[in-house]
Order: sequence, then C-alpha cells, then structure tokens
Amino acid sequence: MIAPLWPLLLGVTAAALSDRAQQAAQAGRPEQAERLWREALDLDGTYFPAAFNLGLLYTNSSKWEKASAILTRAAAIEPADFNTHYLLGAAHARQGHGDDAIRAWRNAQRLRPTHAGVLQLLIVEYGKGRYFAEAAEAARAALRLAPADVNLSLMAIKAFQDAGEAAEASMLARDVVGRYPEHPRANFEHAFHLQRAGKNEEAFQYLEKAMRLAPEYEEPFFLYGDLCVKLGQPGKALEPLRQAITNRGDFVAARIVLARALMQLDRLDEAAGELDQAIQRDPKQPQPHLLLSQIYFRLGKEDRAREEKNLSLRLRRENPEALEVAQGRAFR
Repeated sequence: MIAPLWPLLLGVTAAALSDRAQQAAQAGRPEQAERLWREALDLDGTYFPAAFNLGLLYTNSSKWEKASAILTRAAAIEPADFNTHYLLGAAHARQGHGDDAIRAWRNAQRLRPTHAGVLQLLIVEYGKGRYFAEAAEAARAALRLAPADVNLSLMAIKAFQDAGEAAEASMLARDVVGRYPEHPRANFEHAFHLQRAGKNEEAFQYLEKAMRLAPEYEEPFFLYGDLCVKLGQPGKALEPLRQAITNRGDFVAARIVLARALMQLDRLDEAAGELDQAIQRDPKQPQPHLLLSQIYFRLGKEDRAREEKNLSLRLRRENPEALEVAQGRAFR
C-alpha cells in the first residue's frame, strides 16, 4: 500500500498519529481513534503500537472479526508480545474458531510459561475441541503454578476425567473436598467418583451436602436421582430430578432419567409427558423416542411403538455423538 502524502508533507509520523488516537480513545471518541490508528498504519504498516491498540479497541467493543484481523497483523509485527497473542486468542474464541484460539494462546503461554490464566483458557478450549490429552497436560502445568486454586483444581478434575485418567481425577477430587469441605462442586465431584467406584452410600452423603450448600446447582440433584434409578429406587429419584429440571429447564438428560423413574413406577402417561418435553428441547436426541417406543409397547400400541423405535434408530445414525462417549483426538 502506498502511504498517503499529506502526513509526509506535514511532517506527521505514525507515532504522532497513534498518540492522537490514544487521546481520542481515552476521551471516549472511538471512531476518531480508529481512523487515526488506521492512518498511522497506512503511513507505517509495521508500527506495532497502532496495530495493537486498534486491536484492543476492537476487542473492547466486541468487534471480534476486526480484532482478530488486526491482532494477527500485530503478532506478525511483534511476535514476542504476550498481550497480543492473549487478545488474539480471545478474539478467535469468541468467533468459535477454537483451533486458532489454541494456537494464539499457546504462543502466549510459550512467552509466559508461568501465566496460570492462559493455561486455564487452554484447558477449556482443548476440552471443547476434544483434545483431552492436551487439556490434561495443561491442567497439570497449571496446578503446579497454582495448587491452591479451587476453581483450577475443579477444572483439572474434569480434564483428567475426560482424558481417561480416572484414578488421578478421583484422587484430586478427594484432595479438593478435603481442603474445601464447604464447596458445593467439590462435594459433587467427589461424590461422582465415589459412585463410579461403587461407594454409593458415601456418594449419597456428599451429594446431599452439595444440595444443601447450593440448592440452585442442578448437577448434584441430577446425579442423586440418576443413582437412585440405577439402584432401583425410583420413588427417591423423583424429587431431586424435578429440582434439577427446575434449576435448569433445558436439562434434557434429567427429563430422560425422570421418565425412566416414572416408567419404573408404572406412571406411563407422566413419563411420556416428560419425554415429549425432552424432544421439544432437543429434537435430535434419540433416547426419548426409544423410551417412548417402550411405553407404547407396554400400552399395546405396537404401531406407535414401532414408529418411535425406527425414529430413534434414524436419529442414532444421524447423530451418533448424542449417545457415544466423546472420543479424544490430538491437536495439530
């Protein structure tokens, strides 16, 4: 791009234009600041402060596409600037570009290996992308930096669990609830691993505590009800499962388990109603249709039962991820 002549004729520099842009931004005139930073870059395309501050302006105004474009340019000008890569990762993440966000945050993490915040962002984004092994490694690195951070510890439990490292997840869950006995999610995570180990009575105790500590937290109510159904105690499951749904209206899994409990109690009309609600909220989920086929078969409506079963099979083929455990993959 050919630089405009008027700044050169007047002796104006990119630095001077950038300073004026900074003053405009601080005075609450973002449009003027944007114009001046762009003029500075037209004058000197390698002037890093103009590129970075323009990217920051776009970030602060949630203009993520523009932010990612200009911050990519800033990172090329000054590859060793931590803040540029940090903001670039955020801009990519906000646009749903997870792999690009990971690459930016990995660059940031290489520049500041002891920045726990970047590692936490990477744990989340790795998990979203099913890069479970990488998420677990990031969690270990973050725990070494901030072992007393309860939220980070809880993130690490999930990362280890997703990576198939159940023993490490369970051990960390036990340690966290020991250090933070009044933390609702710490109690829930420990209960989750206890029930997986078959220690159901102990799991119930921690779930009951989590429910008392945070009655608005839906997961302990769901796990309590789900465990009751699996143990053949459907009557005990109804109230906690309904509370889970009250806490989160779109909790489709809770409605499905509630329907199972009602079916065990032979309350088929109520079960069908819950399954209809689940289908309204997630039409691609095959499980409600499979359960409806069982209900209709028990009611002697074999045509409806066959119809629902075939629909369930079709949805299963079209959406295999709806029932399968998510499989990890390597980040490249």
